[in-house]
Amino acid sequence: MILTLKRGVSKSEIRRVEKKIKSFGFRAHISRGAKDTTIGVIGENAILLREFFESDPAVRSIAQISKPYKLASRQIQSKDSVINIDGVKIGGKNFVIIAGPCSVESRPQLLAIARKAKKHGAKILRGGAFKPRTSPYSFQGLGAEGLKYLLEAKKITGLKIVTEVMEISQIELVDKYADMFQIGARNMQNFNLLKEIGKSRKPVLLKRGMSATVTELLMAAEYIMSGGNKNVVLCERGIRTFSQETRFTLDISAVSVLKKETHLPVIVDPSHSTGNRDYVPSMAYAAVAAGADGIIVEIHTDPLNALSDAAQTIDIPTFSAMAKKIGEIAKIFGKKI
Repeated sequence: MILTLKRGVSKSEIRRVEKKIKSFGFRAHISRGAKDTTIGVIGENAILLREFFESDPAVRSIAQISKPYKLASRQIQSKDSVINIDGVKIGGKNFVIIAGPCSVESRPQLLAIARKAKKHGAKILRGGAFKPRTSPYSFQGLGAEGLKYLLEAKKITGLKIVTEVMEISQIELVDKYADMFQIGARNMQNFNLLKEIGKSRKPVLLKRGMSATVTELLMAAEYIMSGGNKNVVLCERGIRTFSQETRFTLDISAVSVLKKETHLPVIVDPSHSTGNRDYVPSMAYAAVAAGADGIIVEIHTDPLNALSDAAQTIDIPTFSAMAKKIGEIAKIFGKKI
């Protein structure tokens, strides 16, 4: 249920309504727009409280939330959320480039890539310390050692760090090193993990599962947000279809759908969605035009010999040219990198 308050209502009245909601055992989500202040009443069967607020002097109107995802819905918050990653903002008029290797392979490798990523426009460094791989014989990452290299790269370059957490037991360790948690496609519906991440206030990059619908992605975000962590960035990274020409199929229309349905920022992964470095730049440009708030892309100083996802990893000259063109396209759509 959504309560739209009367214009000019005082802060003390807002607090009173919030306290009233909580007294019934529900949670209150306050959203202040340019003209209106709304309060989302979050909880099972919240609409049953309608009669208690219809005559409230601070309430102008009451509406039912029709979406199964409450906190992520534009019904409860019409204004776009901007997620602050320790000074780097995702959302609004910003287009953020997240770049780095699929896996942290060594200290020299990571530091060299981080410096190049910084030079050519990236604001956040990606790199997997823990890697979920289809084959048990593939490189699984360096673990805690890789996290230390990521932190060193941050200190040297100033780039913020996003890295994947695969299970609950890794949260505390990754929290010490990263500025942003990544929940990978394979863990999008690992609900126990989502609940634990929800207890943190650290920003979360949530990737869409390869067979997940947009609604399922938003419900996964709801798990995190219902725990108290509102700092969620969604990522379209390709879905599984009948097509065999690319690794997955980039659902670029999902960006438009998500922008309509949710206030959360949306970024695109052109690397995993295509699985082919030849297609990465064009899909990155499409992401800008579709209204995405950023991209996450795999780069390497020696992509042919990368230990993970070599086929989809672009080299530094390609990244440099791509980032420059992204800046030009973003400007057309009123954004900046």
